[in-house]
Amino acid sequence: MIFALILLAVNVESMAQSDASKEYEYLQAAQTETTKRYCLTLQLKDDLKLIEEYEKRHRPENIWKEVTDGIKKVGVIDSEIYRSGTQLFMILTVPEDFDFEKQMSTLAGLPRQAEWEEFMSKFQASDPNASSAEKWAKMKRVFKLAPSDKD
Repeated sequence: MIFALILLAVNVESMAQSDASKEYEYLQAAQTETTKRYCLTLQLKDDLKLIEEYEKRHRPENIWKEVTDGIKKVGVIDSEIYRSGTQLFMILTVPEDFDFEKQMSTLAGLPRQAEWEEFMSKFQASDPNASSAEKWAKMKRVFKLAPSDKD
């Protein structure tokens, strides 16, 4: 009986760990066209309440429709933001011919974008008067796993 309880406890713990790891698994839809990515980073203020609020504001039910509509309108196919501590990491998937500076400039002028940037500045450890392009620093890729010729 004790052995059965120990096995049950181990299985419950394993299931809990498995469920927790699902929080860090993300499916990626296949693209039908050639795309490119921009990877960007931004630092949040080191304040747990502000970080929790930042994440809450980025949930699908809370983010302003005009913001997501604007991102799509300038040609962004997919946008994801990840967080580790106070460090944010954004991945933008865009068409091959996407002009980052031009499209981000266009985005800044679309409805509610400036208002969103001002609202988000209270969470960010950067100059509140900086543009989104100034706050989000582009990252250089340092490694890519090449596809295998054997696949």
